[in-house]
Amino acid sequence: MADDIRIDDLAAPRLTPAQQEALAYGESTPVDLSVDAVLETATARAGLDDFGSDDFRERLGLWLAEMEEDEDRTGLGRLSMFGECVRHAVNRLRIHDLLQRHPEIHDVPIERPVIVVGLPRSGTTHLVNMIAADGRFRSMPLWESREPVPDPRERPGPGGVDPRWERCDQSWNAARRTLPHLAAMHPLLPDHVHEELELELPDFSSYYIEWVARCPGWRDYYLTHDQTPHYAYMRTVLQILQWRRPGRRWVLKSPQHLEQLGPLLKTFPDATVVVTHRDPVSVVQSTATMMTYSARLHYRHTRPEWYVEYWTDRIRRLLDSAVRDRSLLPADRTVDVHFHEFMADEMGTVERIYDAAGLELTPEARSEIVAYHDSHRRGRDGQVVYDLRRDFGVTPDEVRAPFGFYLDRFDVRAEVR
Repeated sequence: MADDIRIDDLAAPRLTPAQQEALAYGESTPVDLSVDAVLETATARAGLDDFGSDDFRERLGLWLAEMEEDEDRTGLGRLSMFGECVRHAVNRLRIHDLLQRHPEIHDVPIERPVIVVGLPRSGTTHLVNMIAADGRFRSMPLWESREPVPDPRERPGPGGVDPRWERCDQSWNAARRTLPHLAAMHPLLPDHVHEELELELPDFSSYYIEWVARCPGWRDYYLTHDQTPHYAYMRTVLQILQWRRPGRRWVLKSPQHLEQLGPLLKTFPDATVVVTHRDPVSVVQSTATMMTYSARLHYRHTRPEWYVEYWTDRIRRLLDSAVRDRSLLPADRTVDVHFHEFMADEMGTVERIYDAAGLELTPEARSEIVAYHDSHRRGRDGQVVYDLRRDFGVTPDEVRAPFGFYLDRFDVRAEVR
């Protein structure tokens, strides 16, 4: 039986030696959060200087400005944002360079993907990893999503290990040292199938940075700009991945798609869409706990009340858009998955998805999926005990109140009382 994990220091963190060391390093390392500094560093690191279309500079500038103006952001938080932006800019350079040399990549077909959409913390990650265990699908592990185009100057390490895998593994191990409970909430192992959302980051769009920073200004900008061009960019990077390592059919997932069903279906018009449903209260308390826990490294004050308020509103916005645009989904290629039903019958859920996707669940595929499931039991890294009342000073009914429009429409079962 996995151990229960009770994080009782969200509001006033008791820092571990590893956390103290990381924060001290951040304070001792000044960083220039400017567009020019990021792009100059990326150019030097990649050995390339052509970023393609320069419209991304405005979006990158907005990311950096919001971090620069936040006096509560720690030195480590500033350094982390700078490093992430450099990584995305390096990826952009390599993507553009590869496309210039191999324009035939634009002709690689992306056909009939299975795309899981649904609230964060609603089982989407577990579900997509189960389906991805079927070797007939092309999926994207985290190490590949973080660096979709390899550095041509690098060679495989001992045993043929890709240097990108090594870097991803090092990043995960570092995260576990400084945030040891993260594995129980959101594991980021290199081979873990990840969100294609990562592929929009070299274009400096998506709702991604809301997960790593307090950035309501970016949220407002993102929600008022058409994301279709950025979905097209993401599709192009998928074409690169498929060109490099061919596969028959993609399985993808991202909660962001809930509020971008129009751009999603313009980009993948023949997709089978799997929509997961879960009590928004469970989603909010899980998300707010994870975000507040992580904030001890990136902010001088963790502010639990900020996270529960922000993510209650943010989840409402996701669901409001999903309900508004529900009619865009193709009825014969849409599968609704309720969390309690998925937990009660995981293979039955997979069978329904395969039926909608027109794909036979062969004995070999079933065996692969069962093998994955049996080796990735829920709670193997411990089970976090969530408590809205204790940690955030709100009741489940208060959090649930704004979601009546969604709960009534999809008959979602309440989990938190």
